[in-house]
Amino acid sequence: MLKEFKDFALKGNLVELAVAFVLGVAFAAVVTSLVDDVIMQVVAAIFGKPDFSDLTFDIGDGVIRYGSFLTALVTFLIIAWVLFLIVKAVQMAMPPAKASQRDCPHCLSSIPIAASACAHCTRDVQPAA
Repeated sequence: MLKEFKDFALKGNLVELAVAFVLGVAFAAVVTSLVDDVIMQVVAAIFGKPDFSDLTFDIGDGVIRYGSFLTALVTFLIIAWVLFLIVKAVQMAMPPAKASQRDCPHCLSSIPIAASACAHCTRDVQPAA
C-alpha cells in the first residue's frame, strides 16, 4: 500500500500539476499586484480614487453598495485585459508549431505531412513543400 501511494504521489502528472498550481498562485499574486498597485492607481489619478466602495444608495432600510460591485467589475476587467496581453506576448515570443498533419486534397481527411498517398481514399497526393 505504501508503494502504491509513493507511485501515485510521484507520478509525473501529479508533480507537474503541483508545480503548475504553485506557479499559478505566484503568477496571480504578480498580476494582482500589477492591477492594484499600478493600474488602479492610474484609475485613481483619473477618477480621484481607486476604490468605489463608498458609492451606495438607500432603499428603505436597505443599502445597495453598487460601488463595491463596480470596483470588483473594473478589477476583473483589468485583470482579464492584462492576462490577455501576457498571453498574446507569449504567443508572439514562441516559434510557431510545425504542422505534422495536412488535409488530403481529394477526401479532406487528415494525413501525415510527408505522405505521398492518402490512407483514407488511397489516392496519390503531392508531397508537401
